[in-house]
Amino acid sequence: MPSQYKAVIPAAGLGTRFLPATKAMPKEMLPVVDKPAIQYVVEEAVAAGIRDVLMIVGRNKNNIANHFDSVPELESALTNKGDHAKLGKVAHSSTLADIHITRQGEPRGLGHAVLRAKSYVGQSPFVVMLGDDLIDERDPLLPTMMAVHERTGGAVVALMEVDPSQVHLYGIATIGEGGDAESPMVVDLVEKPARDDAPSNLAVIGRYVLDVSVFAVLARTEPGKGGEIQLTDALRELARDPDGPGVYGVVFSGRRYDTGDRVDYIKAILQLGVEREDLGPDLRPWLKEFAATL
Repeated sequence: MPSQYKAVIPAAGLGTRFLPATKAMPKEMLPVVDKPAIQYVVEEAVAAGIRDVLMIVGRNKNNIANHFDSVPELESALTNKGDHAKLGKVAHSSTLADIHITRQGEPRGLGHAVLRAKSYVGQSPFVVMLGDDLIDERDPLLPTMMAVHERTGGAVVALMEVDPSQVHLYGIATIGEGGDAESPMVVDLVEKPARDDAPSNLAVIGRYVLDVSVFAVLARTEPGKGGEIQLTDALRELARDPDGPGVYGVVFSGRRYDTGDRVDYIKAILQLGVEREDLGPDLRPWLKEFAATL
């Protein structure tokens, strides 16, 4: 059942692409329209039936904990003003889920961040959700991935076809003959290969469904690309284990917004903004006029 799952959201990156904005504020708190990016991720977990969430944070990340905490003085001020709409928005983030915070310490890669969740996860299956990747609520992905895990017992990664010129930015999967059309078996993974070395254009995007078996593998995984402990390398070992349950992919073709890149971050704000009932009617005609001047 989805309710048994826990969610792990690594949020300890330095956010160097967005400096100086992220000098004192975590990139996960950058607003996407009028909510921080990480709130979209938590809302996605909750929509999939998960209410137990661990965030792996680094330095300068207190803003994340504060955002999901109650702010009595602000709520009181809004109540006194009778501004119930804004009060609801403020209260929403603090009642979304049971939020837990732990620190990664030094940023040693995504694999190391996930390993920090070991004691929190216990024996539960869990999902790893990267805050850079926002999945549109109209195109749910996690329920499908959890169903594949329930059916196969294997690890599940979200895959998306990318332009071959972009493969060096992602972990890239090799698909085998196992599984089915909706959930093919992944037989190998390589982290950020050169274009000519990529086995496919199926990129691993920021959603994973795992169980506790991954922790033993991560604990012995040596630093890889960039001198960091890569989750991709651990998943590669699981995929190659002939006696294990394997690794499966779910190929996602829905709407995804990459907020880890500056250009894509701006695109995400525009895409989501024009579709909002409260913003779209004013924004769409302006965008058309602006585009005509380029």
